[in-house]
This record gives sequence, C-alpha cells and structure tokens, in this order.
Amino acid sequence: MSYKTILVTEEDGVKTIMLNRPERRNAMTPEMQDELIVALERAATGHCRVVVLTGAGEAFCAGLDMTHLQAMVGKSQSEHVADAERVARLFRTLYELPKPTIAVVQGAAIAGGAGLATICDFTLAAPAVKFGFTEVRIGFVPALVSAFLTLQIGDKRARDLLLTGRLFQSEEAEGLGLVNEVVPAEQLAARTLEVAKVLKGNSPQSMSATKQLLAAQNKVWLDAAIAHALTANSEARSMHDFKEGVTAFLEKRKPVWGR
Repeated sequence: MSYKTILVTEEDGVKTIMLNRPERRNAMTPEMQDELIVALERAATGHCRVVVLTGAGEAFCAGLDMTHLQAMVGKSQSEHVADAERVARLFRTLYELPKPTIAVVQGAAIAGGAGLATICDFTLAAPAVKFGFTEVRIGFVPALVSAFLTLQIGDKRARDLLLTGRLFQSEEAEGLGLVNEVVPAEQLAARTLEVAKVLKGNSPQSMSATKQLLAAQNKVWLDAAIAHALTANSEARSMHDFKEGVTAFLEKRKPVWGR
C-alpha cells in the first residue's frame, strides 16, 4: 500500500510512522486515520521490534482537520457513528499494539493529536511543547480521548484538562504522567534511538505478553468507556454548540453558545 498522508520507514528493527501533512500541522483526516490503522496493523505482524510515531514539520498533530469538522455538520447519524468508530479503532490499535511504541513530540499535540502522543508506551517531548484537549472550545465532546486520559491520570486531573480545554506545556505533561521525558529538541532523535536500543535488547515475546497483560487488566473498563464514548461522540455532532463552534472557528469569531 502506498500512503498519501503518512511516511513509513524501517531501519535496524525500528519502524517510524511519520504524520506527513506539515502544511496542515499534521491535522488528521479520515484518510490519515485509515492509513495509520493499516501501518500500525502491519507493524504488529511485521519484523520490527519498536514503533516510533512522530510528525513532519513544526507540529506533532493539531487534532482533526477543521475542514473535516466542517463537513461533519451535514453528515447523517450513521456517518457520525462510522467516524467515531474509526477514531476508536485507531486509538485502540495503538494502545494494544504488541510492539513497544514511542511518540516523539517535537511540536504541538492538540485534541486527538494529544491522544495519539500520550497513548504510546513512551512519550518523549521537546521543551515547552504545547499539549491540549481543546474540544470544548469548539463545542465538541472529547469523548474517545477521555477514556484513555482518565485511565492514565485519573478522574480529577482529567476533568481539569477536559473541561477547561486549556493548553499546557510538556513540563506539566511530564508531571501529570503523560510525558515520560522532556528532551532538548536537538537531542530528541538521539534519545529516541537510546530508548529503542533498550527495548530491542529485551525479549520481544516478554514485552508483547506484558503489554497484553496490561491491556487485559484494563479491558472491561475500557470496553465500557469506549462504548459510552462512541455514543457521546456521535450525539455531540448534532448539538447546536458543535455546529456553532465549528462555524465560529472557521469564521474567526467568538461562538454564541446555546443553553
């Protein structure tokens, strides 16, 4: 398969999947989500030992492409469900991948992009990189990402990030447990190789079994959380505030929220 929105390379047992829409700050489209799922599934059954996820250009990932969000306004309920299921499959595939994963976050990771960056087993980020779960700012519900975020940092801190929609930097993300290490930008590539080297020295069967064990421990809770998230995600797209928020964002004006 030839990819249009990502670049996939492999060297010395490390498969690198790079989001490759730098002109759009690597914002996700349905096509990119599908390509990421395929690339991850191929990595799962391939010969690589470690998977690295990163972004081209200045940003890691700006979340969903706003052009796609605008198109959502006129979609049917079944189309909304299909969109939500695609995102859920992407996040779940990344979370349950049998190979260890490293996110290299050289620039902003926002909304779904923050989800991609922090669901990986290891997250290395440059200093002062901006993270944020900003969905409420445009009248959307951060449904799917909330399941994984709550699992990682707990209910109270997840409420802070999800309800305020505030931006926070990599140093705070490290304190929250969403980032493993803050690394000077010029050292990110070298540090990624160091972490990958450690992982490649371990038993691949043991690491796979360990990841399966951890996923199994959270499976019942995550299954229920994602089921609720799918419903909330699709329903949110029919709300007045979602339609108003997306329109206001694109028109560069302040939204007028409903009650």
